[in-house]
Amino acid sequence: MAQTLQLVNINTDTIIFTLINTLLIFLLYKFLLHNKVMAILDERKKKINEQMDAAKAAQEEAQAVKQEYTERLEKSKEEAAQIVSDAVKRAGDRETEIISQAHAEAAELKQRAEESIALEKKKALNEIKDQISDIVILASEKVCEKEISKQDNESLINKFIAEVGNE
Repeated sequence: MAQTLQLVNINTDTIIFTLINTLLIFLLYKFLLHNKVMAILDERKKKINEQMDAAKAAQEEAQAVKQEYTERLEKSKEEAAQIVSDAVKRAGDRETEIISQAHAEAAELKQRAEESIALEKKKALNEIKDQISDIVILASEKVCEKEISKQDNESLINKFIAEVGNE
């Protein structure tokens, strides 16, 4: 045990010397280095704060740009929808115009066809009248064995046609 006590020996001179050395180092640090170290630390803190502020500003700017982009995108979507709506409306108007134009052309064609049919009917009736009149003249000549005047002939024909037309 005597040997272990020698290893754990407390020497007051060493303690006092160590305390004085620590105090001297502290004082040297305080007077020579503390202000410089603190200035460096303050400058670093200031740079970090500036970088943080710049990062916040950049983030806010990015958010503003994103908001503007979103607004432009929405506006573009609305414009695209309006363009499509206008195109659909114009197409519908054009469709209506084409249909009404086709109806008008069809009506005109129908009217011309009806007029043509009426004209052809009139021609056919006139041909039939001429043929009937020739037949009537021949028949009446045979019956009467004499020639009938043109006026008598036409009155007989018109009377015959009127009777046939009423039937």
